[in-house]
Amino acid sequence: MPRFTALPALCLALAGTAALAAPENYALPEPTAQFKAPPDAGHAAGFQAAQENCQTCHSADYVAMQPPGKGPAFWDAEVAKMVKVYRAPIAAQQAAAIAAYLGATY
Repeated sequence: MPRFTALPALCLALAGTAALAAPENYALPEPTAQFKAPPDAGHAAGFQAAQENCQTCHSADYVAMQPPGKGPAFWDAEVAKMVKVYRAPIAAQQAAAIAAYLGATY
């Protein structure tokens, strides 16, 4: 019988711990960094898609601090990583446009 009386006490203890582990809410500062303008009209869709999608998770500073001149293959891999590993909800067509824009611009 003592085994069953310990169960309610354990449940109460765990419930109290869950309440303490609630996430904190805090306000994020307004972003100050901006994506660079696309080099030509052919990359405007990628520029727009980057503004709409990428800043959901990180600022444009994250892109700007990557090594310059890495080219399209680097950015294809980076965008693919954001989608596959970090589960960024970006459609394949938008991901390709973002990678092309970043490869041409950064």
